[in-house]
Amino acid sequence: MAALASGNLVADETKKAAPKAPNPSIIPIEDIAGLPRVLLIGDSISMGYTIPVRDLLKGRANVHRIPANGGPTARGLENIDKWLGDGKWDVIHFNWGIHDLKHMPDGKRQVEPADYEKNLRALVAKMKTTRARLIWATTTPIPPPPLSPERTFGDVAEYNAIAAKVMAENGVTTDDLNAWMSPRFKELQNPKDLHYQKEGYEFLAERVAAEIAKALADHKREASAP
Repeated sequence: MAALASGNLVADETKKAAPKAPNPSIIPIEDIAGLPRVLLIGDSISMGYTIPVRDLLKGRANVHRIPANGGPTARGLENIDKWLGDGKWDVIHFNWGIHDLKHMPDGKRQVEPADYEKNLRALVAKMKTTRARLIWATTTPIPPPPLSPERTFGDVAEYNAIAAKVMAENGVTTDDLNAWMSPRFKELQNPKDLHYQKEGYEFLAERVAAEIAKALADHKREASAP
């Protein structure tokens, strides 16, 4: 009996020590030669729609994403050079917002509005150097509290308005995922959460893939123009 108990203990410790499998969305992909290259940048919402977007654009584009949760704009600034790398990008579809909006223990948002605008401007300037078509995705809805896990956020509309100003001034296309999702948010969200059921991510992916396909077509048309 003692030996059996010891064996169970070892098995339990092995389970605890087993590394957590990475989210499938952040596993790198190999390019298919001859296809345009697309980069998705964003937080866990974008992680949720990455694979459905990849499936929708299969055979038309190599759809990559950053190998992490993009977090707030401050994290974006720390990592953007590494995320962009030195390869050629044809389209970059990006968002920062939910993490910026999150209230911290001191009651302030993780990135306050003035810094959010400043950070977005710096990030857009950096991405424009790639000469890729840029697509900004508006921040999707956040339900009122209580949330699970418990946390609170600032006003999504305020931050989307800041981003709209920055993108308009920089000629960046907007993919209004907030407007796309809002009518179906209650139907497709997880209970008491800002994340989505499988059908919710597939719904977002429809819009994201369509906007990327449009940008790729424009990019190709411009490249072939005399």
